[in-house]
Amino acid sequence: MSINSENFSLLSKLPQYVFSSVNELKSQARSRGEDIIDFGMGNPDQPTPRHIIEKLLESAVQGRNHRYSVSAGLPKLRLAISNWYKRNYDVDIDPETESIVTIGSKEGLSHLMISLLAPGETVLVPDPCYPIHSFSVLIARGNIKEYNSIDDLKLLENIEKGLNSNPKPKALIISFPSNPTTQTVELDFFEKVVALAKKYSVIVIHDFAYADICFDGYKAPSFLQATGSMDVGVESFSLSKSYNMAGWRVGFMCGNSEVISALKRVKSYLDYGIFQPIQISAITALNGTQDCVHEIAENYKVRRNRLIDGLGKIGWEIEPPKATMFVWAKIPDRFLELGSLEFSKKLIKECRVAVSPGIGFGKSGDEYVRFALIENEQRIQQAARSIRKLF
Repeated sequence: MSINSENFSLLSKLPQYVFSSVNELKSQARSRGEDIIDFGMGNPDQPTPRHIIEKLLESAVQGRNHRYSVSAGLPKLRLAISNWYKRNYDVDIDPETESIVTIGSKEGLSHLMISLLAPGETVLVPDPCYPIHSFSVLIARGNIKEYNSIDDLKLLENIEKGLNSNPKPKALIISFPSNPTTQTVELDFFEKVVALAKKYSVIVIHDFAYADICFDGYKAPSFLQATGSMDVGVESFSLSKSYNMAGWRVGFMCGNSEVISALKRVKSYLDYGIFQPIQISAITALNGTQDCVHEIAENYKVRRNRLIDGLGKIGWEIEPPKATMFVWAKIPDRFLELGSLEFSKKLIKECRVAVSPGIGFGKSGDEYVRFALIENEQRIQQAARSIRKLF
């Protein structure tokens, strides 16, 4: 018998990865020796703060930390998570029943969907969205229903319309500050989402990965600050961006005890937890000085300003985002007819600048491209000068 990937039912449900064609062009250009300024993947370029690395080195040489860990996370790490919520948001989290450590946010969200969904059940997902928000549903053999998340004024209206549709969604995914759109909300928005969740009996899943990357006096609220939020949902956080720990793969999910319990049970079959020295280092990150978090956010703010100013000078006006490590840029009118994928290819071919096409995050994103602020100020200036030739 020959093996044919066409018989793998899950693969047939997963869409083609839109970013692959842009990545291929980028790879080809680099193989020719061209210098590509890369704003594509949201992969932090700065090192993890030194005190976190030192804790890893110290704990990694201790043999007791080399054994299997606990899939739900070390008790001291869950306590640190509880203290983090209390300190930053005045939210009380029971570390035993209302928190769980995840192997980054993607693993947590994916296994959460497996634990919640029966095949064919529906999840309401933003369009555009961070790809795992929709792909995790497909991986769990669920169905996606999208709501347009571009228009801030109609956002709640679009969510309620989706919740009131047939088939009825079992869960709702939201994410603020948003990747890719950089949208932000205030606490009253979450209060209204809680009311909708109770009205339509839906589980809310909030991705809070960019909690700390905020600018200009804005402080992102936690969904769990909303009255009644613990009754209806959970919130996911990752240390990847706040602490430059992307490759360490450590995060957590907190909220409704029944949902957390379901995720714990599924994870107990699938993994033995994160390497203990990484968890110990995460405790240091959460409990230690937060100066590094403020410095990281300030670095992204400086890069944001440099990019917005540089593009503005060549005629590409973009509203400065109040949060995240991205700039979500409307494609200039003269290039709108190309669509985001072809425009992204044009930037690579003619300007040697790589961005992410908005269509890769959902059909509503096709008039946009996303810049990840992962190049230094000099490279950002160089990119703006290079893009000038299109104008």
